[in-house]
Amino acid sequence: MLNKSGQGPLSGIRVLDISTVIAGPMAATLMADFGAEVIKFELPGIGDGLRGFPPLKDDKPLWWKVTNRGKYFATLDLRKPEGRDIFLRMVADADVVVENFRPGTLDRWGLDIETLWAANPNLVVLRVSGFGQDGPYAKLPGFARIFEAMGGLTHITGDEDRPPMHTGYPLGDPIGGLFGAFAAVAALLNRDRNNGKGEEIDVSLTEATFRILEFLAIEYDQLGQVHQRSGNRNQYSAPASVYMTSDKRYVSLSGSTNRIFQNNATAIGRPELIEEERFATNPARVRNSAELDRIFGGWIGAHTQDEVVEAFRNASGTIAPIYSIDQMFHDPHFIARDAITEIADDDFGTVRMQNLVPRFRNSPGEIRWAAKAMGAHNDAVYGDLIGLDEDSLIDLKKKGVV
Repeated sequence: MLNKSGQGPLSGIRVLDISTVIAGPMAATLMADFGAEVIKFELPGIGDGLRGFPPLKDDKPLWWKVTNRGKYFATLDLRKPEGRDIFLRMVADADVVVENFRPGTLDRWGLDIETLWAANPNLVVLRVSGFGQDGPYAKLPGFARIFEAMGGLTHITGDEDRPPMHTGYPLGDPIGGLFGAFAAVAALLNRDRNNGKGEEIDVSLTEATFRILEFLAIEYDQLGQVHQRSGNRNQYSAPASVYMTSDKRYVSLSGSTNRIFQNNATAIGRPELIEEERFATNPARVRNSAELDRIFGGWIGAHTQDEVVEAFRNASGTIAPIYSIDQMFHDPHFIARDAITEIADDDFGTVRMQNLVPRFRNSPGEIRWAAKAMGAHNDAVYGDLIGLDEDSLIDLKKKGVV
């Protein structure tokens, strides 16, 4: 049986997730984390492409288990008339639909916005796409690296004398997922507080990536400056960079205020640096960042990562070890806050993954389970939502509809 009353502030909300890979599914998963009943539909026999992404264990996709945790899983071919009709019957009792097909795809399948709203005028439709629902690029295909490249992130990432760099994870997708989840919840709040109407939300993943860069546009607009790469050096604070320790690990140093600079200088045994004119203010320190890098980098390079971190913490400085994942698993703060938590899994008994972010005191969410097999909840979904009996389900399976 489906349980619409999940634990968390979104308890009682039903989400139909027909999106694939990362951005759209992550938006739906964030809602599941906080209590929404999320039903994920996949194409029968094919499934979501993320199921084929490494890392794998025993040919089981591990990434999949996190990105789609806490959902119910059903199969449905929306391209077939019977699949379309079944979906519309479920839309009638849903709050949100999440989709990330190329613009116009659902229209071709007879699931345009007016048809969806005819089935449920209160429905919130979250559309996630590479470039938005209109404009000359609307129907172009896209992946995270495309959004990051055209959204401005890649241009400013990397060393100034080297080619632009992408990060080691497709950030453009989860950025869009965060915007999507926020937008869906905002639309639900507006619907329930103000006008009682549904909403159509257009999330461009390229624009979402661009949005998080904050001052990039206003800097060019007002100063005519094109922001450039500076490697690990911070362009508005000094000293602020990445330094290697004597045990071949790394730390990241930051801090722009005079008080923090004095604390950082105290950590390396040089509290008098604040008294020098060239280091007395943050603008002065930025102008003399090369010398500060030499001073701080020299001290840090002569000590182990643990020694560096301890010295800075004792002086209330602002430095952080650059953690690999194994270090995060063993860090006492991560352990104390249960930042990495153990979740039930059908394949491996339990798996560990990131816990809920953020945390609610009075209405905490929950991770119900790691993502499951394709069609794992077909009988419950179709039996509970639209009352299909076993014979009807067998017939639909034979036709490839579910």
